[in-house]
Amino acid sequence: MQRITSHLIPECSFSRIAFGLWRLTDWNYSPRERANLFEQMLDLGVTTFDLADIYGDYRCEQFFGEGLKLQPELRARMEIVSKCSIRLAGAASGARINHYDTDAAHVRKSVETSLRDMGIEQMDLLLLHRPDPLMDADALAAVLEQLVAEGKVKHLGVSNFLPHQTDLLQSRLSLPLVANQIEVSLLHSQPMFDGQLDHCQQHRIIPMAWSPFAGGRLFAGDDADSVRVRKCLQQLCEARGLNADDGVMQLALAWLLRHPSRMVPVLGSGNPARLVAALAALEMELDREEWFELLRAGRGRDVD
Repeated sequence: MQRITSHLIPECSFSRIAFGLWRLTDWNYSPRERANLFEQMLDLGVTTFDLADIYGDYRCEQFFGEGLKLQPELRARMEIVSKCSIRLAGAASGARINHYDTDAAHVRKSVETSLRDMGIEQMDLLLLHRPDPLMDADALAAVLEQLVAEGKVKHLGVSNFLPHQTDLLQSRLSLPLVANQIEVSLLHSQPMFDGQLDHCQQHRIIPMAWSPFAGGRLFAGDDADSVRVRKCLQQLCEARGLNADDGVMQLALAWLLRHPSRMVPVLGSGNPARLVAALAALEMELDREEWFELLRAGRGRDVD
């Protein structure tokens, strides 16, 4: 499996495709089945596991920890990514309304709860899940650096941050932000034009692409954009002699992987066979005209 190594911190690296666990609580796997799934992914070279404190109504990290507890030796082979800063209304968080919270006390509590729930001593990458308009960059940077100094967090990053928001936080940190997890797909190519991916390239930040299949719209969406992109993908599958079911997924991933920002797509399927098929995208190459053909399908217009 190919890997992406941070230019900012050479010892920081991720698998070329990450395993997203936001639906872990929906898969109805026993703890043993979860442990087996984790081992399967690791054996395939998928070593980066993506979670967040709020996933599964605050239960996903517990489910992950229950599986990992049965095979604790797997931890040494993983990069565990988690996120904080969103608080969902309800008893689990004690919040009255959905809101963002980057106050130092909440960030520390969230990280320590995540570590306890997952049964680990350190997460490899902590991402701020969403930009907070009430973010005090000085106070937030201070607690983030404390968490790193205490060994509870190894590396720092952001998620869904625009360039100026990333720059503000980075200006207060002595440690580099190594990743920004943003939405990117054939049906959401905006980050290629609004500066997000340019900023990642400029500052050597690794972009992690969530919802790389546009929430499943690429496969089953009946809106005009989805139908147009799917038709283009199917035509490319036919030209390459690919099975359309797997080929559409593989080519959509190959399109993301072709981008020079070195994106890490985050895949959220609990079906091992589906994940195995997806990994074939790593061996696919799209030429420049094929890439722009898909871009045109996604945007619904030719380049100017």
